[in-house]
Amino acid sequence: MKTKNYVINIGRQFGSGGHEIGKRLAQRLNISFYDKELISLASQKSGLSKEFFEKADEKAGLPLAGGLIGLRSTFMGDEYIDNYLGNESLFKIQSDVIREVSQNESAVFVGRCADYILRDHPHAVNVFVSADITHRIRKVAERNGLSAKKAKELIDKTDKKRASYYNYYSNKRWGSAESYHLCLNSIIGIDSCVDVIEQYLKIKCKLDK
Repeated sequence: MKTKNYVINIGRQFGSGGHEIGKRLAQRLNISFYDKELISLASQKSGLSKEFFEKADEKAGLPLAGGLIGLRSTFMGDEYIDNYLGNESLFKIQSDVIREVSQNESAVFVGRCADYILRDHPHAVNVFVSADITHRIRKVAERNGLSAKKAKELIDKTDKKRASYYNYYSNKRWGSAESYHLCLNSIIGIDSCVDVIEQYLKIKCKLDK
């Protein structure tokens, strides 16, 4: 892949602030930001309802009921989705969208195995954001109006789903240091995390040239 574009792919523990870090980084670098936006984009490109992508979002290869008979998309070439649509089909569509975006522009991608999908991208920085569980419980509880117990349950459920999704589709392990270029604990603050990623990006992309 020959491109001057660069991409920052961010994996994150639930409640660690990874989404906000990615968004602020994109704003600072004046590049596009993709998180849930990928669902809308994949829907537009494929001609499929957003509902299918929302149900499959960051979930491992479990089937979805289809009923999409003879649906064809120019984005998917000559492939048909007949009667049945699985999460793996949706993953392929979303992967194609991520690759297309990365070829056309620099961007920040949050989650959705973007680091694995763009593993051959010459100017990629892969980041994992974590935080102390106490900090995450407090943040999730405040944001969602939950008790500490319910917040912990939601964190565990979401992180388990994200890990299963990542481990299923990639040949790496979610959250393991060797799977990323840079691992950050957001306890240092959102802006400080953005500073570190920006500096790492400048160094790595210079070395990659």
